[in-house]
Amino acid sequence: MEMKKINSGKLRAIGYDARARMLQVQLDDGSTLQYSGVGEGIWQRLSSSGAAWSFYRDNIEEEFAARRVSGSAPAGGNPRDELFGKP
Repeated sequence: MEMKKINSGKLRAIGYDARARMLQVQLDDGSTLQYSGVGEGIWQRLSSSGAAWSFYRDNIEEEFAARRVSGSAPAGGNPRDELFGKP
């Protein structure tokens, strides 16, 4: 998937696979998240938004389930995960 560099809030790169309807975002902490079932219209609006971070938070982060594909765990995660591993 080709990633487009972006500097908006915590977003550093975004990419989209239209065939798979998969959105991928890279955050400033180095983590990469994938969102499945994202329509092309959402991608178009995100990639052309002047406030991509706000659009992402309001329309993607809260509406689609994320799958972490690389990077660190999100802040506020369960601290026991480091000791015992994630379920």
